[in-house]
Amino acid sequence: MIELVIKPTFVKQFQHKFPLIHKEAVQNMNDLNNEGELVHLVDGNRRFIAKGYYGNQNKGLGWVLTHNKDESIDKTFFRSKILAAINKRKAFYEDPNTTAFRLFNGEGDGIGGLTIDYYNGHYLLNWYSEGIYAFKELIVAVLTEYGECVSIYEKKRFDTKGSYIDDDDFVYGERPEFPLIIQENGMNYAVDLNDGAMTGIFLDQRDVRQALRDRYAKDKHVLNTFSYTGAFSVAAALGGAESTTSVDLAKRSEPKTIENFSLNGIDLEQQSTYVMDIYSYFKYAKRHGLNYDTIVLDPPSFARNKKKTFSSAKDYPSLIKNSAEIINKNGVIVASTNNASFDMKHFKKLVDQGFKEAGLSYQVKEEFGLPRDFTTHSLYKQSDYLKVLVLKV
Repeated sequence: MIELVIKPTFVKQFQHKFPLIHKEAVQNMNDLNNEGELVHLVDGNRRFIAKGYYGNQNKGLGWVLTHNKDESIDKTFFRSKILAAINKRKAFYEDPNTTAFRLFNGEGDGIGGLTIDYYNGHYLLNWYSEGIYAFKELIVAVLTEYGECVSIYEKKRFDTKGSYIDDDDFVYGERPEFPLIIQENGMNYAVDLNDGAMTGIFLDQRDVRQALRDRYAKDKHVLNTFSYTGAFSVAAALGGAESTTSVDLAKRSEPKTIENFSLNGIDLEQQSTYVMDIYSYFKYAKRHGLNYDTIVLDPPSFARNKKKTFSSAKDYPSLIKNSAEIINKNGVIVASTNNASFDMKHFKKLVDQGFKEAGLSYQVKEEFGLPRDFTTHSLYKQSDYLKVLVLKV
């Protein structure tokens, strides 16, 4: 067991249950050897503070697992955490209209560096460091025992740049035929758990898609930017949209979007898909006099193509400005970001800057954060990363 000496200015932070073991707090980082080894956090007098594991992730060296010195990090420990998460989400398991959700959300459920998603009887484990991956055998054993799983897949997201390692992601059970069809508030979506880094749907936007369908789509012309597999477009069409337009730079977005429309019996005649950069589409729309009643902005935090780099922290005002220039009077912009590096207050400033540049006024109709299955940690603000504003122009 390695003892990590916590600098005096950070001792209270960890005593108050802060979960991330960050580099700035540790005096003897060089004592760490192998990811996955257990560590004791101690103060300058070698008094115990907490127990965790070593696993490099972003600015962190690992995560705190317990403040009880005598608690063993074994199958019993993982069983207690995963069972608590299962019990907390019983309502999701029992909901026939929603068959995909986040079962375990990292530090919010007591084990940083790990998330587990449920897809209609199949599970997807996301490992964010080699450190947590070292406990794979124990975690899979608990899940197979208590999760009633048909199969388990995994995504290893800990290469040198912290991104996904391409592999056969199958772990356990019977390999299903993909795509799997899942339901979300009665809407059908196709997912594939063994086809690269992403599955086909972002589960954290469930509440926002429902709001779009139920309140902001009827008889509207809807533009869905950074549309991926068209999940927002499906919600809009099922909410009675006059038309939807889906725009994404990835070539595969078009067939995936059409597949999701077809799964829901949506008439393709009123739906358009464009494979192009969103700024090129804004120019195209202005040139052709295309205007919209509802625009969905859900960009990645960071993206790069051959021509330019997009960063939500830097470029969100220009997204708002360009959207405001092609929106109809009293139109609605659904502005979303998953960038954990800034909070809602700062996001509102970025949005406000964009409207000022466009010379238009607006009001905030609704705000959204993460849905309730995405449990967050109250002391670790980055865990509450999703920020969504519904704006009437």
